[in-house]
Amino acid sequence: MKLFVVATLLRRGAQLERLSDGITLLAAAYALAPLLGVPLAPLASAGAVLLVVLGLAHKYWAVRVALDAELFARMADSGPALADDTLALDHALQALHLKPDTASPRDWSGRSQGALALLRRQALCLGLQTLLLLATLLTLPLLG
Repeated sequence: MKLFVVATLLRRGAQLERLSDGITLLAAAYALAPLLGVPLAPLASAGAVLLVVLGLAHKYWAVRVALDAELFARMADSGPALADDTLALDHALQALHLKPDTASPRDWSGRSQGALALLRRQALCLGLQTLLLLATLLTLPLLG
């Protein structure tokens, strides 16, 4: 059941990703406005570029969280075959060079903590994006 709960939490990363994608696209459109002849304040342009960079970082963490969500969901369905499926998963990850051959096997409690740490990083990127967006919106009237 713990693996199922972790998988369910990790699936919430998709909701965070959609919000971040919206902010990133809005910032990218704003940053590209000078191509249409719309003048922008340099500080506002820098903020938009930083929002896009944070959005790309968020996308990286979102991809990793989505992968873990699917893997945890699959393992939650393993039942009594969890040990065999864990070994098969580790071999597959090593064969795809997603896990070093020298890495020692981790129990699912450690894997859960690692996956949830990725979700926290994803949420942190979205939090930073949101704060920067609000700061930019609040300072736009002052920047002209």
